[in-house]
Amino acid sequence: MITIMLIKSITREMKDVKGGKRRIGQEGRQLQGRSCNHIPWPDPLPIDSAGQGNWEYLPPELLLDIIQRVEKSETSWPGRSAVLACASVCKSWREITKEIVKTPEECGRITFPISLKQPGPREFPIQCFIKRDRSTSTYRLYLGLTPSKDESDKLLLAAKRIRRLTGTDFMISLVADDFSRSSNTYVGKLRSNFLGTKFTLYDSQSPYHSGAQHNNQRRKRFNANKVSPGSSTCVSTIAYKLKILRTKGPRRMHCVMHSIPLSSIQEGGTAPTPTSLPLSFGSKYTPPPVSKVNEPVTDFNSPSLLGSQVSPPSPPSQVPLTLRNKVPKWHEDLQCWYLNFKGRVTVASVKNFQLIAAVDPSHNIAHTDQEKVILQFGKIGKDVFTMDYCFPLSAFQAFAICLTSFDLKPACE
Repeated sequence: MITIMLIKSITREMKDVKGGKRRIGQEGRQLQGRSCNHIPWPDPLPIDSAGQGNWEYLPPELLLDIIQRVEKSETSWPGRSAVLACASVCKSWREITKEIVKTPEECGRITFPISLKQPGPREFPIQCFIKRDRSTSTYRLYLGLTPSKDESDKLLLAAKRIRRLTGTDFMISLVADDFSRSSNTYVGKLRSNFLGTKFTLYDSQSPYHSGAQHNNQRRKRFNANKVSPGSSTCVSTIAYKLKILRTKGPRRMHCVMHSIPLSSIQEGGTAPTPTSLPLSFGSKYTPPPVSKVNEPVTDFNSPSLLGSQVSPPSPPSQVPLTLRNKVPKWHEDLQCWYLNFKGRVTVASVKNFQLIAAVDPSHNIAHTDQEKVILQFGKIGKDVFTMDYCFPLSAFQAFAICLTSFDLKPACE
């Protein structure tokens, strides 16, 4: 109780000390207005060290103890907003909070906006759900098992579908009413071809980028018509198999995760984990080289999607991870295809899928690692779908892959 009262006192004081500078309270109200009754994200930009008030002079031992108590006691939303309040006090508070709060891979919880671009936990999935709004062509990703009655679910990401002559774009943002690429809430874009059979995911930052920028770039923004796909990073390619003869059966897809090595699914494997969001968009960088000698081939009839055309094959650390949908089984009594979603999917739909790793036998990946479901998506009601993901995918990557199921695919049905 004392800790909660202290946090409230800190928040009230910090709303008044900013003066003419950028104020937390004012920006928080603006962001809260965007997210309606959902818990808003804090400003992802670091707070200026000047004008932090007296709270920055608390003894480090006391400050560390306070934030540790708050982080330990508030493990779920909306209570976890108290952790964000600590990070919003001043620069010194934010740095200590960032040291205490672990990544989703380590603790299994989503706290900061950057958590959406960090890999999920290894041992269990993070369970989310997606709500589709047909009238506005928007899709919202929430944290939780199913929608709550009071609609107080934590909004993680939102996407808006924009149809074009050559295909479809899904603009992905941290908020549900601003999808402009010049906004600091923009996180990426998903683009499809004309047939809706191939999708490319662009990230607003490099997965290897730490987020450090010069101070003079802090408020740099680009006009939307001046930003091209070249200023973003292609992090994934999703392809669906064409059904030329209109054969019956579920959709078949594969996803090439260009920024994640195949070795990440092995015990002790790692995946890129950014530490902060970019302060400006459009900055250029050079990602680490990834071998392309074993580029995945779209052979859906073979047991493996990775063609071994070059000998000797490259090690898993130099081969991008490829995901394929788990082949469903045919149920003779029900006369339908089925997968074991462990109760998370209740409505039959052609959109339902589970993704596992597509591995070449030469890479010597354990069978248990190959059969582990990394992402599953399925329908539970009208315009409501579940999404469960785990390491090495991030919420952003998983959400984008699920968005591909919503686009029209006349050649794949």
